[in-house]
Formats: sequence, C-alpha cells, structure tokens
Amino acid sequence: MKLYIIPTPIGNLEDITLRAIRILKEVDLILAEDTRKSGILLKHLGIEKRMFAHHQHNEHKTVEMISERIANGEKIALITDAGTPGISDPGFLLIRECIAKGIEVECLPGATAFVPALVNSGLPCDSFCFEGFLPQKKGRQTKIKSLVNEHRTIVFYESPHRLVKALDQFIEFFGADRKASVSRELTKMFEENKRGTLQELADYFKTKTIKGEIVIVVEGNKKKHAEESDDE
Repeated sequence: MKLYIIPTPIGNLEDITLRAIRILKEVDLILAEDTRKSGILLKHLGIEKRMFAHHQHNEHKTVEMISERIANGEKIALITDAGTPGISDPGFLLIRECIAKGIEVECLPGATAFVPALVNSGLPCDSFCFEGFLPQKKGRQTKIKSLVNEHRTIVFYESPHRLVKALDQFIEFFGADRKASVSRELTKMFEENKRGTLQELADYFKTKTIKGEIVIVVEGNKKKHAEESDDE
C-alpha cells in the first residue's frame, strides 16, 4: 500500500523518467487532475490503466475514500495536468491525509516549471522564495507589498491574461529598475525566456499576444540584503 506522487511533463512529452513510466504501469489506479489530458499522455506512453478524477473541485470529498483504498492494499499514483502534484496543483490534502494515517508516500523527482525558469533567469538561485500564484483579487496588493523587502529571488506563477497587470504592480511596489525574467511555454516549441528590468518586460509584453503558462522571476531587494549583511 502506497501513494506515489508522479511529476508529468510540463510540455515536452519526453520529460518523464523511466521510473515514473514503470510505476504508472504497476499501480492499481491513477488519480488525474483531468483524465482527458492525462489520457493523451498515457496513450503516448503505451499505458492502459484505470483513472479517477482528482482535482481542486472534488479533492476535499475524495481524500478519505482514496486513502482508505490505499490503506486496504492498493497502490495509487497521483498525477496532474503538468508538473509536480502539490506545487500550485492538487495533492497536498491527499498527501497530508495519507501521512496522518501512516500510509507510505513516495514522491518521484521530475518536471516542474519554476526550476528551469529560475535557473534560466540569470538571477541568484542559491536562495529564493516560491510564491506560486498571487491572489486574483482580494489580497493581491497586500501580498506583493509584503515582499518589498524580500532579499531573496522571488518566483511567481501567473496566467497569460494577468501577466501585464502583475508586471505593472511589481513596478509599483518593487521599482521599475528591478531585474526580472519571464518564462513562457517552457519545454514547448515556442518557449520564450525574456530578461530585463520590470519596466522593459512590461513594455515588451504590452505589445504581444501572450499565450501559455507563465513563470515570473524577480530579483530580490539588493539594498535590503546589503543592510542585513552590514548588521551582521
């Protein structure tokens, strides 16, 4: 009895490990965020396996049932549409429930969007903070304001239609000259990694039709970091 957390490709279908493929073939059931999208991946991998929809709209209702099935001897794998479950995707509630019940949880290494975006940004990645998606409305500015003095590199996820809004808000609170990077369509045919100041990035993307999932990497507050180093 075990729950396997299995990362899946964020774009390029070759970005899945041999171990992940083997386990997906061996488990009794695959939990998928969207069974239609996951069905395309499984077909590509030559895997025929039962799937069950497990997503943000039903996970509160299904974690008990799923954990009981694992406790009764089933091996179940959790995947999402793309990337690592639990990272801005469903997974945390089920993992927590399984741990509380003494069920073994095994998370495989694999694809996730923020790591290549961070490394490719050219900004310091020895120390960083991952903020995921900002609140869409209530609390959005409050959250950004709380990061003004953050000296580590900051990583955000954002949707295409809110990218320019996010960049404009970052300019307002972080300053137009703060360095940043925007990664779009990672691992896909039209992958784009654009670097510059927040103002340069905002000006650039205001002239573009933006598609694909977005990772924004923002330089930390260097002045704040210098002050803290002086205090030490």
